[in-house]
Amino acid sequence: METIFKIEKLNLSYGDNHVLKNVSLAIYKNQVTAFIGPSGCGKTTLLRCLNRMNDLNVTVKQDGSLKYLDQEVSSINAMDLRTKVGMVFQTPNPFPMSIFDNVAYGPRCQGVKNKYTLNKIVVESLKKAAIYDEVKERLRDSALSLSGGQQQRLCIARCIAMEPDVILMDEPTSALDPIATLKIEELIGQLKKEYSIVIVTHNMQQATRISDYTAFFMLGEIVEYDKTVELFKNPKNRKTEDYITGRFG
Repeated sequence: METIFKIEKLNLSYGDNHVLKNVSLAIYKNQVTAFIGPSGCGKTTLLRCLNRMNDLNVTVKQDGSLKYLDQEVSSINAMDLRTKVGMVFQTPNPFPMSIFDNVAYGPRCQGVKNKYTLNKIVVESLKKAAIYDEVKERLRDSALSLSGGQQQRLCIARCIAMEPDVILMDEPTSALDPIATLKIEELIGQLKKEYSIVIVTHNMQQATRISDYTAFFMLGEIVEYDKTVELFKNPKNRKTEDYITGRFG
């Protein structure tokens, strides 16, 4: 299986706070990889390493190796990296503009001006995000008029419009109701045919439903990393078993 990210002995600190400790794992192409673990254990910090979002924090110190397609992430232009490694955040964050303009925003920033090309990108991205049929008659309406679940799928469409290889998702359903959550989970199952997906989730049932691989974090370390079925059915580490059976966390 092709490796898209290879992480070896990665350490990260915010000032004196050592957040990631000697983290090593591989993330595979066209698979859904879930990061689980208690709050504050380093899941989101590692996710943000994958597209250099942590660079925005001036107190960050990082060492070890983090490669994207065999190239050190630190050597890749941050904007180029974030084009290829898109991100969907915990709370839907559509721009205060029309549904169409939200999806067209990234391509326009990259110099796409042709109306036909932009329209094609917007329609295809909305279709891939499983929201086109719900919004096709109202593309000029404000994105802020959509429901929370629709806004999150719009944000996924906005990410897809940039033609990424990887989509990072930081608890993308934590602000959504169960029906909207189910739509996002079904969408993730479709998207992995074209994209590699890394998702942070506090919901272990969600990890079992949608992910192929799961990494369990505790106190900045990876306690266990395996195929999701194996990790949940036959955990090799007692700490993993205690967490997934609800003995702590």
